[in-house]
Amino acid sequence: MKISARNRLKGKIVEVTKGATTAHVRLDVNGTIVTASITNEAVDELGLAVGKEAYAIVKASDVMVGIDG
Repeated sequence: MKISARNRLKGKIVEVTKGATTAHVRLDVNGTIVTASITNEAVDELGLAVGKEAYAIVKASDVMVGIDG
């Protein structure tokens, strides 16, 4: 699959928590946990489950980075 997002983070799913309509999927990316909010339908369609490998895809028109101090 080709996508335009340049920031793809490969990891392992450590938790999937479904709500009324939205699920939170927690992905361990080399020791850092990334949490995605996606629809329950997407979780089912993609077959996301604890222990499976997946990608977090970060796509935004603007990303800001700053430091304290």
